[in-house]
Amino acid sequence: MTEPKLDPNYDPRADGALRAEGAKAVRPRDAATLIIVRRDGAKPRLLMGRRNRGHDFMPDKWVFPGGRIDRSDFRAPAASELRPAVIQRLEKTAPPSRARALALTAVRETFEETGLLLARPAPARTVAGPWRDFLGQGASPDLDALDFVARAITPPYRPKRFDARFFMAEADRLASLDRAPDCGELDELAWVELSETLALDLPNITRFVVQELALRLEHPDRPAPFVSFRRGARRLEHL
Repeated sequence: MTEPKLDPNYDPRADGALRAEGAKAVRPRDAATLIIVRRDGAKPRLLMGRRNRGHDFMPDKWVFPGGRIDRSDFRAPAASELRPAVIQRLEKTAPPSRARALALTAVRETFEETGLLLARPAPARTVAGPWRDFLGQGASPDLDALDFVARAITPPYRPKRFDARFFMAEADRLASLDRAPDCGELDELAWVELSETLALDLPNITRFVVQELALRLEHPDRPAPFVSFRRGARRLEHL
């Protein structure tokens, strides 16, 4: 696959609502996404979910599980910590506490949206807040399983904006491929062959990250792309 590039002909109306004319651009909120790669078949497969058509942010689009950071992510325990190489890349644009919290956000949101635990066994804990159900499963986040793949900031012409870090983990690091009961916020979940993923209705940035991922699986030491906007123009850097 050739080097991923930002689509110069991208139509922003394709990914949902635009900011009202005359309204100020909103400040992006920190968020994190997790790409789970499954390799127990002939070709790598990615876990994808379809957003409900009622959402005002990327309705009906196929995405990776993820969501915005929560204050509890700064305090959540973990069975293992991020590897030094991952920390080094994350800390180029985030202080240590926020870098770790973003990784925990990706793990927690994946559980909330798919019912899957990227975790190691641990004594069940009773806590309040967003981590209650996760820790109550007798599991603790396995941050050592994470790689940092990309960072992207939602364009300023969107009414909702996120500063998202994309992480990756192998499916064999999940506690189980069986989903926990009463979990799942996405309309539909599917393991999609990497070679077929681009045929789905994807947001523009997800399409870019999929292309990057295909190269990263062959060259794990690739720098992580960072897509942002300056004076209304898209900007591509590498971390």
